[in-house]
Amino acid sequence: MTLGGSRGDVQPYVALGLGLKAAGHEVRLAAPGTFENLVRERGLDFHRISLDPREAVRRQLHKGDANLLEFAWRSRSILAPIMQENTQQFLEACRDAEAIVYTSIGFLGYGIARDLGLPRIGAMYGPLINSSRYFPSSFVPVPSGRLDGSPNLPRRLYNGLTYTASQQLLWQVLRAPANRAISATPGLSPYPLDGPFGEIKRHREPVLNGWSPSVLPRPPDWDAHLPVTGYWFLDRPEGWRPSGGLEDFLDSGPPPVSVGFGSMSGAGAEELTATVLRALARTGDRGILVTGWGGITNADLPDRVFKVSEVPHDWLFPRVRAAVHHGGAGTTAASLRAGVPTIVVPFFADQSFWGARVAGLGAGPRPIPRAKLTAERLAAAFKQTRDAGMRERARKLGERIRAEDGVARAVEAFHRLL
Repeated sequence: MTLGGSRGDVQPYVALGLGLKAAGHEVRLAAPGTFENLVRERGLDFHRISLDPREAVRRQLHKGDANLLEFAWRSRSILAPIMQENTQQFLEACRDAEAIVYTSIGFLGYGIARDLGLPRIGAMYGPLINSSRYFPSSFVPVPSGRLDGSPNLPRRLYNGLTYTASQQLLWQVLRAPANRAISATPGLSPYPLDGPFGEIKRHREPVLNGWSPSVLPRPPDWDAHLPVTGYWFLDRPEGWRPSGGLEDFLDSGPPPVSVGFGSMSGAGAEELTATVLRALARTGDRGILVTGWGGITNADLPDRVFKVSEVPHDWLFPRVRAAVHHGGAGTTAASLRAGVPTIVVPFFADQSFWGARVAGLGAGPRPIPRAKLTAERLAAAFKQTRDAGMRERARKLGERIRAEDGVARAVEAFHRLL
């Protein structure tokens, strides 16, 4: 598998890799070195690529919220200097493979598989490549917080156009450095004008879509080579135990609100922490702050708030009354599976899409963009999650997701489609 990005971008593919390994395959993941322990501890082979995901996220967030064009140009500044090195590293990882699983972030894997003549299949955790008239690309910002908003185009026409617009904006910004890197690598040929995205769609390449059909149903305009399998969950390691302090805190009062923004670290951490604490104080909620890569910091917390650097979502979320996070696909999947109301504070990329989907399902309030986050808005969202109807909808959705086996369905589709 060819990957890149943050932990949330890598973890679902570790779960998928474990499913393929259980089916008798040898599995190697090509990913940033940050995740070598995560991969190897699960018994999978690992091949390092040159990317510092923390620095990449920091640079994306450094200037605050970005529109799609700004995001594309920042991505070029991050990826262009290492594209040739990445291409060679991906090629080395794939040379002795029987098949290649590529992602939207590791799209170089598709071209390598094509030129090596290897079977290949895409694996996505959001609608990015294959267009649909029934929902927009997950990469297009949703400023209204609603996927059924009213742009100045008919809804189905708009939805279809979002895929072409987002793919070609990103590709045309990256096309020159990507094709230079590919052309400099013996045995590989550059992409056409519309890049890998156009080629994948023209050739009807199979793609595994790793989200729950209970959250985003498979659209009627997708054919059988585009299955929606269910989420690929990687649960905590066997024998994992929380610190005594965390368990004591949970046992000492009513279920708290969990607040954590994963890899969305960067400037403004103190201000973000202060906003969260003021919101908790307004509603009287207890809180658990999950600091992740450093997005929440504060040394002096009140007794009703507990801070922890990391804790597995599959352990924590069933024990809280609501989960607040950035809306990454994996974190959203985990909070919905737990059956608790979800409050999304999107920073960039696909996060506003998943926040809008949570709200559309009635499993959480309307998302609050990071740039518009205030203690007052967050406190109002905390109060909304006490609504009995919202809690019941979240609980029932969690039951449906827990009844699915996305990895097993993905492995079955892998064998059927290849």
